[in-house]
Amino acid sequence: MFRREQASSAGIFTLALIRVILCVKYNLERGAAMNIENIEAFVFVVHFGSFNKAAEALYLSQPSVTARIQSLERELDAKLFDRAGKQVRISEAGERFLPYARQILVTYESSKRHVNPKTPSPDELRIGCTLSVANYIVPDLLPHLTARFPNTRFRIVTATSDDIAARVADNEVDLGFTRSLTHPQLQSVKFYEDLIQLHVYPDHPLLNCLEPPSVGRIAQEKLIFFECGALDWLRIHRLFEGLKQPPDICFHTDNSEMAKKLVMRRAGIAFLPALSARQEVKDGLLLAVPVPEAAGISLQTNLIYTHGVHAELVEAILAFGKVLHEKFDCHIDFLY
Repeated sequence: MFRREQASSAGIFTLALIRVILCVKYNLERGAAMNIENIEAFVFVVHFGSFNKAAEALYLSQPSVTARIQSLERELDAKLFDRAGKQVRISEAGERFLPYARQILVTYESSKRHVNPKTPSPDELRIGCTLSVANYIVPDLLPHLTARFPNTRFRIVTATSDDIAARVADNEVDLGFTRSLTHPQLQSVKFYEDLIQLHVYPDHPLLNCLEPPSVGRIAQEKLIFFECGALDWLRIHRLFEGLKQPPDICFHTDNSEMAKKLVMRRAGIAFLPALSARQEVKDGLLLAVPVPEAAGISLQTNLIYTHGVHAELVEAILAFGKVLHEKFDCHIDFLY
């Protein structure tokens, strides 16, 4: 009896799933997106494990995401999530539906590119990147790509990591360089890891120390805090949390060029990504000082792109990432 009921339940779910797929197909042919939005909400909630976070990623309110999930559950005649207070866990039915939901989204995005392409001309590729990548990586990357793809023009646009991810997902740019992030519709792979190091100007008192300075000693100096919004910078903040006396922070900025120039003008010292200061270190205008407590703290840059798209270009960029490591991977002569 139990097996018969279970089989019956599975049959009802399968029929409901077929109904959703047919409905999606019908809507695609009409150019509509009625059920796609519900399926997208489901995939995002599963990915983030939270209705709130899914709503933020989709630029929606939480009630809107909840309404979409409820609508999809009615379509499928199945409960997709088990809720216990604020905890949300995908149900058994949700687990069965998930691979189909992902495939529907991939198919839908593919169909959009064919039905109403926002693609550039065949000889143009669009790359989105953060400002730091535009300043310190792209000038070395573009000659490498031009040599590999001589008949291709490259269009570079700068934006925040979240904005770039949204543009890649919407096919407004072909691929992007962002901080380390994940997105349910995109492939995200590590491209480069940039050490965060303390930089000082020549003849700074810290250079006279017989041993690498402690965080307590650094806190006594005027500090310029460069913050790029990445989680890695929280580790820099936490270095100073245990001190009785807070650090002497004279400037905050989200611009590495400004922070670097303030250090060169002797306004203070700063923790900076090594790549951003490599030329100044080479020219002797800045010096990198090792801080044992900060060893291993770095900024990760990821390459993001749509699954299965621009494979040759992605391969070329990742290959250049290895060259970048060999060329710029912080071969800095410390003074200690």
